[in-house]
Order: sequence, then C-alpha cells, then structure tokens
Amino acid sequence: MDPKRWRLDGQLALVTGGSAGIGRAVAEELLGLGADVLLAARDADALDAVREELMDAFPDRDVEWFAADVSHDEQRRELLDWVEDFGDGLNILVNNAGGNLGKPATEYAEDEWREIFEVNTFAAFEVSRYVHPLLTRHAASSIVNVGSVSGLTAVRTGVPYGMSKAALHQMTRNLAVEWAGDGVRVNAVAPWYIRTRRTSGKLGDADYLDEVLSRTPMGRVGEPEEVAAAVAFLCLPASSYVTGECIAVDGGFLRYGF
Repeated sequence: MDPKRWRLDGQLALVTGGSAGIGRAVAEELLGLGADVLLAARDADALDAVREELMDAFPDRDVEWFAADVSHDEQRRELLDWVEDFGDGLNILVNNAGGNLGKPATEYAEDEWREIFEVNTFAAFEVSRYVHPLLTRHAASSIVNVGSVSGLTAVRTGVPYGMSKAALHQMTRNLAVEWAGDGVRVNAVAPWYIRTRRTSGKLGDADYLDEVLSRTPMGRVGEPEEVAAAVAFLCLPASSYVTGECIAVDGGFLRYGF
C-alpha cells in the first residue's frame, strides 16, 4: 500500500465558514493529513483566534485567514484575489459556509429566504467557479460541499433551507460530471444534527433532543470531527475514483426519517 494515498502533504485547501464548528474541524483534519489551510469566514477576530490555536497544534503547517462574507460577490472576488497569492493554485475547496432562519413557509419575507439561498447555494456555486482555474493547475483536485440531510428528506429546518441544500447536492452532481475531464472531483457530505454552537439551542431542549435521538439509530448526536473525517476522505488520493457522491454523516437517520 502506498501511504501517500492517505496523505495530503504539499496540498493547499480553502475552507469557507472555517472559524467554528464543522469548518474548524475540517481545517484541523486537513492539517493533520499534511495540507496547508486557508480559512475564510465573516468574523476576523474568530478567524485569528482559530489560526493561533491551529498553528500551536500544527507548527509545521501554514494557516492563513481572510475575513469575507461569501454571500456577497464583491467579497468573493476579494477572497479569490487573496487565494491567488498563495502557492501554485489550489488543491482543495471545502464549501462549508452556510446559514438558516427557520420559520413556517408562509412567514418568510422574500429577502429572508433569498438570503438563505445566497449563503447556502449561490455562494458555493460562485466560489467553485472562481477557483476552478486554480484547481485545474493540478492533475487532480477536489471540491467538497457541506450539504445536509434536509436536502434529502423533510426535517424541521424550514422549507428554504431544505431547498437550498437540495440544490447544493444537485450542483455537486452536475459539476462532478462537467469537471471530471478537468481533473476536479466534486462531492458532498450531508450531516444530521452535529453538536455545534449553531445547534446548541435546539439540542438544549430535552424533549426535542429525545425526538432527534429516537430517530437516530446510533442514539446520539454527531461531532464536528466526524463530519470532518468524511470531508477529508473525499479529498484524499485514496478516494480518487469517487465523484458526484453525497455521503450522509447522520448516525443512520436517513434510514428512519423524522
């Protein structure tokens, strides 16, 4: 067995939404496999703190950050200009930035549901398109989109969120086909409830948590590191024949429904 199939040494990764939760865990996982990581998120202070923590843990790796809201095109373009200054192109893109506002379908204002699509779907599409020339500088590169089980079945996230994640999953399939000849693999992961700051409110409701666990065969909430491990696998040379896939990281939830 060639151990390099399970390493990312010398590769450069961009992780959006990288200041906390799943994004931070992905950055840590990729660093542990030998990659250098560029982080993007809205909160500069949080990014700086995460960089310090990751550099302490991986002193032989490089971690840099750029504060940007990827739902705004001007800031996406500024992010691309910044990424272009690092190394020879890009090997990995993880589209993790996302957001939600859950409420009944009839109660959304138009700007509210459109904003959910901007950050969850359109941002990932545009960032992917912008970095495509950087990814194609290498014979093999990867995009991993962080979707959701809400894009595969009905859950209590609000209709626009589920719609936006379903669109992200289909974007993954289409780009995988279109860009296969360019050496760019495109895959996705679909988490169920993961223990992050964003989910802490709902999971803090004991009755709701009991319902979640009753529909989760493994009987527990997932951890960010478990999503990060799936993301990292899809970036590795070992997964070189996998593209257009969406891997559920859900403790078996999708086999039950909710």
